[in-house]
Amino acid sequence: MTDNRSLEQRGLRESATFDRTTIAAIQRAAETGIYDIRGWGAKRKLPHFDDLLFLGASMSRYPLEGYRERCDTDVVLGGRNAKYPLHLESPVTIAGMSFGALSAGAKEALGRGASEVGTSTTTGDGGMTPEERGQSKHLVYQYLPSRYGMNPDDLRKADAIEVVLGQGAKPGGGGMLLGQKISERVAGMRTLPEGIDQRSACRHPDWTGPDDLAIKINELREITDWEKPIYVKVGASRTYYDVKLAVHSGADVVVVDGMQGGTAATQEVFIEHVGIPTLAAIPQAVQALEELGVHRKGGRDGVQLIVSGGIRNGADVAKAMALGADAVAIGTAALIALGDNDPRYAADYEKLGSAAGYYDDFQDGRDPAGISTQDPELSARFDPVEGGRRLANFLRVTTMEAQTIARACGKAHLQHLEPEDLVAISMEAAAMARVPLAGTGWIPGTGTGF
Repeated sequence: MTDNRSLEQRGLRESATFDRTTIAAIQRAAETGIYDIRGWGAKRKLPHFDDLLFLGASMSRYPLEGYRERCDTDVVLGGRNAKYPLHLESPVTIAGMSFGALSAGAKEALGRGASEVGTSTTTGDGGMTPEERGQSKHLVYQYLPSRYGMNPDDLRKADAIEVVLGQGAKPGGGGMLLGQKISERVAGMRTLPEGIDQRSACRHPDWTGPDDLAIKINELREITDWEKPIYVKVGASRTYYDVKLAVHSGADVVVVDGMQGGTAATQEVFIEHVGIPTLAAIPQAVQALEELGVHRKGGRDGVQLIVSGGIRNGADVAKAMALGADAVAIGTAALIALGDNDPRYAADYEKLGSAAGYYDDFQDGRDPAGISTQDPELSARFDPVEGGRRLANFLRVTTMEAQTIARACGKAHLQHLEPEDLVAISMEAAAMARVPLAGTGWIPGTGTGF
């Protein structure tokens, strides 16, 4: 006889420790003997920007009138040592995502969208494509442990160089590109055999610490005639110390990527259990810069801070900048803007055992949207001109949202946002972000306030 009662009516209770997702993961590991890899980044709930609120102006401060009073959004990156720092119209930049992980058309679209709004995009692992360089007004060249596709000519063609020490989704771990995405063109650029899995090293092969990094940064400056800003990117973990060492090594810009940052592929156990939340990393980075006397938001002669990892909208941008960032970088949000996880491909996602909004097997190279694939038929579905238009729209909206919030706080520039414009609605967020719990002056863990 069938029992038509619900699980709750039958008195069945799911374990908080061994829930159905955990049970399925154990069963999959037992069946296959292979650890699970995926993209997208951490899915567990973490203290994030939603746990912060702005204190808009009323009596004690005057808001700015949106139609009559300016609120500027530009930012200068890399003025400390470079002859030609980047001057961007929007502080919302595009993070590094490689050709290989993404199709050539997707890389072209990222360049088109970023250029239309006056911001920068980044190469990612695997080198620089002509499509990307041709469509990017401001292009940052990533210098990674793998050195795939790296050559001095491309360094000179770039507008800035980003030395990557770690990524928020996998600090301490290397990259991964499965054989089905190593096409003839990708293999040629990376000097790899076609169709064979590629795993990048977790650390650079020619240095073991900050002294060696300082030598490497000077080499990069010499190669590029001291023209290009040099970024150093770290995955958020021991952020306070890593930022200090990056500055001592000569970085013009430090990029801190929190654990909500996405990835094309890595072990799920890595994504969910290594690193710290973006919200916790920003104050540590700011403290390090302030103690070194180089944190001057909006100033050309300081060291700028770029924050990435879970930036989704203008509110996130404004909150990151209020906590001390000079700019932010987006990756996952940019791919969604291009058309990833689009409901129009619902039937295709269903065939892959997934669904629109849930698809995260970017490593398989079967992305129905034609974005994270090297399959010619799937790539042909993606229109880089239309994708660039969509991304530009998203970047404009995101920047305007941040402006709206800044004006509401009485600020004439996004760089003027500050921690005292924020409060937290949970003790965890208040402690991590080092701002008061709403309705109090208390910052947990400091022993101060009321």
